[in-house]
Amino acid sequence: MRVIFTDRYIKSLKPTDKRQDLREGKPNVGFGIRIYPNGDKSWFYIYRIDKRLRRMTLGKYPAMSLSEARKAYSDARRTFENGGDPAEIKQEIKRKEKEADTVEQLANEYLEKWAKPRKRSWKEDERILDKDILPLLGKKRAKEVTRRDIIRLLDKIANRGAPIAANRTQALLSKMFRFAVGRDIVPFSPCLEIAKASPENKKDRVLSDEEIRTHWNGILESDMTQQTKVALLLQLVTAQRKGEVVAMRWDEIEDNVWTIPAEKAKNNEAHRIPLSPQAMALLEMVKNSSPWIFPAPNGGHLRGDSVSRATRRYLMRIKKPTESNPEATLTKNDPEWFTPHDFRRTAATNMTKSGFNRLTVSKVLNHVEGGVTAIYDRHSYDKEKKQALEAWGRKLESILSKTKNDNVIVLNR
Repeated sequence: MRVIFTDRYIKSLKPTDKRQDLREGKPNVGFGIRIYPNGDKSWFYIYRIDKRLRRMTLGKYPAMSLSEARKAYSDARRTFENGGDPAEIKQEIKRKEKEADTVEQLANEYLEKWAKPRKRSWKEDERILDKDILPLLGKKRAKEVTRRDIIRLLDKIANRGAPIAANRTQALLSKMFRFAVGRDIVPFSPCLEIAKASPENKKDRVLSDEEIRTHWNGILESDMTQQTKVALLLQLVTAQRKGEVVAMRWDEIEDNVWTIPAEKAKNNEAHRIPLSPQAMALLEMVKNSSPWIFPAPNGGHLRGDSVSRATRRYLMRIKKPTESNPEATLTKNDPEWFTPHDFRRTAATNMTKSGFNRLTVSKVLNHVEGGVTAIYDRHSYDKEKKQALEAWGRKLESILSKTKNDNVIVLNR
């Protein structure tokens, strides 16, 4: 007798001491259900390939309902009628899912294939991945990561009082999953349309003359290492980036000009920085036999984040007493707080204030230019850069000595 499955009929099926197979339609092929002696039930599809019967499990009842099982059967049968073996295809899909990239594997591929070849700051990406992303998502398959997973991760970082770190993590995740989409690791990025944990204002912190004087002396008298002191102050004197300063080599300096090779410059173009007498005096303070101007104890050179941490420790020891808390110290929320990058901005602002045009100051900063003119304009601007940096050096000397230097002359503005 031909059996027609209904929900009531399937629910009424009772186990026996032997396994039972019931089918709809033809007795040897088609859609069926298996009842095990322990009461478990599973749907199956039986079909014939090369005169041999093949059995494909569709799913377990009641996790897979009768209507869902009929659809799975219909899909499998369509595959069979189109010349495919649905059981083999299902196994292949399972195998691929099992071997699918985890977030940890994606992170390693992103670092090796994208970040390291393109970013001088790839170690910061690696640090964020190791600290916040991989402990939570590392074992999860990349294509199974949801927007909710990303939001929970970012909320966890923001809730520990680090909203800016959450923003940086979000930016890294967005970049990494865009990379994954491009390499067909995931079909789409789960980072789309996620708001930042905290708004970030454009940074415009410029130290006053009094602050320059106070912190120049304070840094020199602090417990920072001599290397860290000089690396920090060189950013103020040369207006160069922290990462480029800490990676300086002695063989990059010739005739009081420091040449940053293209592979170390942020814009991938070699950059020449005329060194003022103040810069040369600072370098004399760290004279050593290493190829690096700021060698690290364990090899290589001083890290930029070491300079940042030392700056934070220095600032956190500065007293800012209030009536309610006479022992209060400076915090990140105080307007007096600054970062090493603010030294670079302070130097640039002072050069502009001294009358040097924005193009010259931009050349000192090694900013990227756009447009056709930039492609054909290969003038090095060494003369203009030297004038600007030496003028800033004289201004700095006057600030530190509490004197006003009225003899700063700017040529060829």
